[in-house]
Amino acid sequence: MGVENSYHRGLHYFVLMTTCATFLLIIAGALVTSNDAGLSVPDWPLSFGQLMPEMSGGVFYEHSHRMVAASVGLLTIILNIWLWKIESRSWVCRLGNIALATVIIQGILGGITVLFFLPVQVSVIHASLAQLFFCMLIALSLAISPIYADLMRPLSCLKEIWGQKNWEVHLAVFSTAAIYCQLILGAVLRHSGTVDGTKGAVLVTWALWVHILGAILVTVLVCLTVLVVFKKSTSRVVLYLAYLKISLLLLQLFLGILAYLVRAGAVYRVQPTMTEVFFVTSHVAIGALLLAVALILALKLLMEKRLLSSSQSVLKLQTG
Repeated sequence: MGVENSYHRGLHYFVLMTTCATFLLIIAGALVTSNDAGLSVPDWPLSFGQLMPEMSGGVFYEHSHRMVAASVGLLTIILNIWLWKIESRSWVCRLGNIALATVIIQGILGGITVLFFLPVQVSVIHASLAQLFFCMLIALSLAISPIYADLMRPLSCLKEIWGQKNWEVHLAVFSTAAIYCQLILGAVLRHSGTVDGTKGAVLVTWALWVHILGAILVTVLVCLTVLVVFKKSTSRVVLYLAYLKISLLLLQLFLGILAYLVRAGAVYRVQPTMTEVFFVTSHVAIGALLLAVALILALKLLMEKRLLSSSQSVLKLQTG
């Protein structure tokens, strides 16, 4: 811990607002995919050559997604300017720069998906980067929060912490990584049904089974993480996050089953129903929330171990 930096309430609230806007962007993107609206607007960056086309049908979802994305991009630019002006920690500024680069790449990939008729690989990368960008903003929100506003070098003791038998930290990190990989597999499943630029209701068998196996692995890791945290942690915040993590997992599994059932029956329909759109979009949204809670829990455990290690080092120096 250092004293070179201090808490900036306005900046913290702004990061939280940008994070919430990013979550809305993920939902907006899921609505585009769920409504098969990916090619409702055939050009980019304009929409039918206009800044504001007629918002009807699939155009409403696709253009709304673009407007939310542009807003998030603008917020990220402002955030980086703000960080550059008042933030003294170089690692926080670098994280902001990486987040800005990521959102720019996101915009370019979004344009490519339209201009090249929804290529599966690009669509999957586009969806995966959105979740990664969301994670970066969550990390920034924690870094600028009152608790960690003076944290100068958060990873300086990571090697020492990782080398110890901190099973709750290991499991929290592994489960977070597994959830992120599972979200990538979910993106593969959603986009691999695209045929000649048209999103169909086709569920590709191999993608479905890999996603199911991934769900089993995530469930095992999350349950193990929560059990170890309940056993070893006394922090009320950490325990609350663990409860929230297992609750979101159960909800996500339930929504995954419902999303499969509605998608499996959609092959007989020309257009997605509101029920199908609701369950598929909710599955994506809760997946993002589960990733967010898992990441916060992992970072909280890492920081607690780091602070404990720092306190023990100081105590040894004082008693030595």
